[in-house]
Amino acid sequence: MKRLLRRYRSLPIRSRLALLVAAAVAFAVAAVSVTCWFIVQGKLYGQLNDDLMKQTRGPVTQSDGPVNIALASCTDTPQSDDYYRTSYSQVVKEDGTVCLFPGATDRIKVTQDDKNEIKKADNRVYFRNGTDADGNAVRVMTRPLGATHVAATGETGPNIGLVVAVPLKGTQNTLNDLALILLLVSGVGVVGAGAAGLAVARAGLRPVDKLTEAVEHVARTEDLSIRIPVEEDSEDEVARLSRSFNSMTSALASSHELQQQLIADAGHELRTPLTSLRTNIELLTRSEETGRPLPPADRKALLASVKAQMTELASLIGDLQELSRSEGQRGERVQVVSLEDTVEAALRRARLRGPELTITASLEPWYTRAEPAALERAVVNILDNAVKFSPEGGTVDVQLTGGVLTVRDHGPGIPADELPHVFDRFWRSPSARALPGSGLGLSIVARTVQQAGGEVSLARAEGGGTVATVRLPGAPTAPPEAP
Repeated sequence: MKRLLRRYRSLPIRSRLALLVAAAVAFAVAAVSVTCWFIVQGKLYGQLNDDLMKQTRGPVTQSDGPVNIALASCTDTPQSDDYYRTSYSQVVKEDGTVCLFPGATDRIKVTQDDKNEIKKADNRVYFRNGTDADGNAVRVMTRPLGATHVAATGETGPNIGLVVAVPLKGTQNTLNDLALILLLVSGVGVVGAGAAGLAVARAGLRPVDKLTEAVEHVARTEDLSIRIPVEEDSEDEVARLSRSFNSMTSALASSHELQQQLIADAGHELRTPLTSLRTNIELLTRSEETGRPLPPADRKALLASVKAQMTELASLIGDLQELSRSEGQRGERVQVVSLEDTVEAALRRARLRGPELTITASLEPWYTRAEPAALERAVVNILDNAVKFSPEGGTVDVQLTGGVLTVRDHGPGIPADELPHVFDRFWRSPSARALPGSGLGLSIVARTVQQAGGEVSLARAEGGGTVATVRLPGAPTAPPEAP
């Protein structure tokens, strides 16, 4: 059985479907055929039973002349009588003694059931299949007639019964022919059902074949541009699977394109600080190798430049690591965070980076669900931009009210045509390319805020400068801790 199951599972799915359809049809046809055969058999046997009942003309009693003649035939020669129109007509005593009717030529084989029915003498007609003395099949009717009476002495004799029969050869031939016809029809039906099932399976699985070919093509060529055509009004499982595959390949293609773009942009951004570092280090190395030391001021400037480039590289690598983190890694660290405390921590870092600026803050309590370190980094990036573009001695205004954080500087502001690109990766304004930075800060801000369920935007402020607005869902009070 296990071997058959293994072989079945190793078959193609269309072959399995065809086998299942053929098996189901075979079971249904077999059930119908067997039921039909038994119904016909019952009808034919019922007709034979009616014929046997009609073999007698009216009620039969032991006082009938033919019955007496039959009883007499057990000791005397039978007399001719056509009272019963069958060659199988006899009277049977309860001990099994057979007394033939006049004109009867064949003897019915008496069974123990016949004797029992005659002995009970309950006047119930009993039908059965049996044989004659030569082994020919017959349909037998047994009718108990009660005890015999001896007229001369008035004594009661043994119980007797009337036993008549008709041949079963014609009925059995009809049933055999019917069985053969049903068998042939069933075989044709099963074969046709298997063929139809195979055709239906092929037609139904054709979209699956296309999907399989598409997946194999993607695995072989890594071509994510392939799409499976799907009818717009189709809502079956295969259509849904095809749409899901198309969505998956589209998302993978977009992710692959973004990955390639990120690698290209990262390589471009890394090239500038690395080139500067290489140039500065080569100058320092050459001065040592040639024995011509650089003037102290130039050497100090070169070392300061190397330090600045190292800091920029470290910042860029940190930003790239932040962008490469998966959703699962971020989701594990999400918790309820006090936005007020996060902004205060970011302000302390911003004041260190812009000691010549005046940073004012008006903060109200607000709690939201986010990753603490990522949220603080996002706020720091916003404040860094404000510090970077503020004029010397300028002011940066920070306000947190009702879950809305605004950071406004008084710098030159962002041109209107550049606002749509400020959150793109590695995008830097032409006026800011001379300033330190990787172009990833605002991109990290946008992603962090979106993951927390909020929104972020930059706009030109009235009177000059830029205002950054961050809206985060939450509440002014911390939720109760779970017990």
